[in-house]
Amino acid sequence: MNPNPPPTVLITGSAGHLGTALMFALPDLGYHPVGIDIKPGPTTTHVGSITDAAFLASVFAAHSPIAHVIHTATLHKPHVGSHSMGEFVQTNVEGTLRVLEQAAGLTKPNHPVTSLIFISTTSAFGTSLSPPPPQPAAWITESTPTTSPKNIYGATKTAAEDLCRLVHVQTGLPVLVLRTSRFFPEDDDDEARRGEVGDPENLKVLELAYRRVDVSDVVGACVCAMERAGGVRWGKYVVSGPTPFTKDEGVLERLNGGDAAAVFKGIRVGSGDGELTTVGKVFEEKGWGFLRRVDRVYDSSKAVRELGWRPEYTFEKAVERVARGERWGSELAVRVGRLGYHAVPTGVYTTGGTQST
Repeated sequence: MNPNPPPTVLITGSAGHLGTALMFALPDLGYHPVGIDIKPGPTTTHVGSITDAAFLASVFAAHSPIAHVIHTATLHKPHVGSHSMGEFVQTNVEGTLRVLEQAAGLTKPNHPVTSLIFISTTSAFGTSLSPPPPQPAAWITESTPTTSPKNIYGATKTAAEDLCRLVHVQTGLPVLVLRTSRFFPEDDDDEARRGEVGDPENLKVLELAYRRVDVSDVVGACVCAMERAGGVRWGKYVVSGPTPFTKDEGVLERLNGGDAAAVFKGIRVGSGDGELTTVGKVFEEKGWGFLRRVDRVYDSSKAVRELGWRPEYTFEKAVERVARGERWGSELAVRVGRLGYHAVPTGVYTTGGTQST
């Protein structure tokens, strides 16, 4: 028997994109993941709902002591058209409360976990994300207001964040909130955005500069959060690919004013032969295009600074890989593949499909 077994990490939503990635990656990082989800599958250890307190209690008892909880289970933006507001509240708010209660030992004085990492979303910033031209593109940090949600998804995620804060204050449970940007491999649901550059991979690489992150780097952020939670105790962090843009009023005005292509083209990166080149030249050789406008830029520097997060799949590195003729994303993203969000056809978010690059 191993005298020092790896710490057990409970992963809620283990059949989803991030949950699957965590179940795949954590064993090699020195953790023992246990996955729960309503959907059975190879990454689901126990099938059940996060709204079922008895089910959660049985899982916590079966795997005691659980060192960390990474709470990824949620209804997402693609579910807004297929699920009711009540279902969003039940899953995203009530379900989060049930997980918090178990993690903090509120339902039974057992062995409280040492950290809970709540996976939230940059959708929590709501209408702050889309300033109309000619206003500058929004520079999004943890202090950006979240008072005007765009939809029930954002509203319930911010409500769940408030519950995380409340349980932390009342119990001392270390809770870190990671507001992640998009990392799904499925195509964008905005037809206009898809049509603007044509190639879905072209769009995803562009998004790494301002609103996307590779799922492997999200896993890395979760690990950093677990390791730092005991010292930080409470915090919210934007988790998105580090931007190559600067917080310069002129640059932000150009991004949202229709001159985003010129800003992108001038960014200098490494080339396939080891020399410096520009994004414009790499994209021209690839036959890729640019977006006309960028309305927001996510700043993840706080996570880098306070959590020690070191993302590998940045915009510049992705463009360098494209220049060398390599896949721009991580092997983990390929392994996770396209999972979809629905069991029946719903356009680009339908379950199944080919794997991401």
